Amino acid sequence: MSRVAGPAFLDRATPPTTFSLIVLTGIAAMAMNIFLPSLARMAEDLGTRYGVIQLSVGLYLGFSALSQIVLGPLADRFGRRRVMLAAYGIYALASVACALAPSIAVFLVCRMCQATVHSGIVLARAMVRDSHGEEEAAARIGYVTMGMAVVPMLSPMLGGWIDHAVGWRGCFWLMAALGAGGVALILADVGESRPCGFARFGAQLRQYPALLTSGRYWGFVIATVAAAGTFFAYLGAAPFIGAEIFRLSPEALGMLFGATSVGYFTGSFLSGRLSRARGVRAMVLLGTATTTGAVALSLGLFMAGLGSAASFFGLTVVMGVGYGMTMPNATAGSLSVRPDLAGTASGLGGAITIGAGAGLSALAGASVGPVRGVETLLTIQLGCALVGLAVALWLRRLPALPPYANRES
Repeated sequence: MSRVAGPAFLDRATPPTTFSLIVLTGIAAMAMNIFLPSLARMAEDLGTRYGVIQLSVGLYLGFSALSQIVLGPLADRFGRRRVMLAAYGIYALASVACALAPSIAVFLVCRMCQATVHSGIVLARAMVRDSHGEEEAAARIGYVTMGMAVVPMLSPMLGGWIDHAVGWRGCFWLMAALGAGGVALILADVGESRPCGFARFGAQLRQYPALLTSGRYWGFVIATVAAAGTFFAYLGAAPFIGAEIFRLSPEALGMLFGATSVGYFTGSFLSGRLSRARGVRAMVLLGTATTTGAVALSLGLFMAGLGSAASFFGLTVVMGVGYGMTMPNATAGSLSVRPDLAGTASGLGGAITIGAGAGLSALAGASVGPVRGVETLLTIQLGCALVGLAVALWLRRLPALPPYANRES
């Protein structure tokens, strides 16, 4: 299949520019946590308990996973652009409904509908792979991921300001405006990167065994899950460790907690700079080795009685660097096994990553306690990191992709 025309900004005849993909994935990333500082006020306003309003996080994650499994194959069948337009349109309307929700039941239903926007991240990755070879795709996905690292770090702060100024519903009005802006950007700049989809679902389904039985595909997926597992486990347990074990103030904890995103941003930037020259498998190995080394050193310090808040959070930043190097390259590798099924591969891999990450976050949160809680978290993280490192070493030994899977689609 011939190469599509190179991206040009505000040209619907070409695939989206990297800038547009950063904006679109940033909109999707913001939807996850901008309203978190308002949870207590939302529970009071909607007449429910705090535990019930927290379902807006878990249900969102669960529905994000389900939507990726569905929308990825639809994008392979009907094209990326139409599915992305539908996802952001639904998100914009669901955000309006959340802002106007009169009850907790209505709010939670609309919140689940908002999760369709997460497919924007999946489809952005597929679009990059449609237009570029494996190493170039990894580099560009790295740059797109940089935006995803920054937005979750800043959006809770923005949400807190909006809540203070106009109330929690203002966060959802902002999300509605951004969703509408996303639709406008897709219409103006996002050309179809894969115009020749499958003619029928039957023809598409017959290609699935080649993807789902590929050891290479599952190797890259497992590397992604393992990298995300170290990060999600940290998200589930670090707030307790910071507040109850290290006795940090909320301000200090917030600053140190957000510093992990600096590492993620740095690792994503390094992917953008190095992936073309070094290749995705070498970068996955470098990323998993960095993560494993950081977690192992942190655990060793605490086992020797030398650990501290500074060592724990400082080495977590290094862990974030490894995470940022692993994710774009493992993603590009998984999408390169069958480029004609990049949407399906991205959706399935993303759903597995979110599901496993949510489970590990819950496990870590439930496992830590006042006694040896840091060591417990680090042991869980080290287990994930070692799995990722072992898979990366196996992937490094595989032969290069055959010409079919390595061609640009």
